[in-house]
Amino acid sequence: MTTARHDDGRVGDGRAGDERRRESGTAVRRAVLGDDHVDRAQAGTTAFTADFQDLVARYAWGEVWTRPGLDLRSRSMITLTALVAGGHWEELAMHVRAAVRNGLTVDEIREVLLQTAIYCSVPSANRAFAVAQSVLHEDGLA
Repeated sequence: MTTARHDDGRVGDGRAGDERRRESGTAVRRAVLGDDHVDRAQAGTTAFTADFQDLVARYAWGEVWTRPGLDLRSRSMITLTALVAGGHWEELAMHVRAAVRNGLTVDEIREVLLQTAIYCSVPSANRAFAVAQSVLHEDGLA
C-alpha cells in the first residue's frame, strides 16, 4: 500500500484506506445501530445522498467510532449528550436504542439525561426524557 501526500499536507493511504474505513465503519455502525437501520439507510441512498452516506460510513463510523480510546458505551453517553445539546430528537431516539445495544442500562441513560439538564438546559432535557421514555417504552424497557 502506498501513501500519498495531499495538497493540504495530510498523508493518507488513499482509496485503500477509504475502503478500509468504510468497511470497518459499516461494521461498527451495524453493531451500534443495528442491521435494520443500516440496511434502510443504504437502500434509501440515491445519487444525491451517496456522498453523504459514504462520509458517514468512513468518517463518523470508520474514523471516530472505531478509535480505541473510548469504548462504545462511553461513545454512546457522549453521543446522547451531544444530540440533546443540538436538539436532534430523531437522532436521539435512534441513539437511545444504540446506547442500550452498547450496554447502557435504563438507569445510566436516565443519569446521562439528568446531566444534560444542567449543561444543555432543562427544556432540552425535558424533551430528551420524553423521547427516551417513548423509545424505551416501545422496546419494553420502561
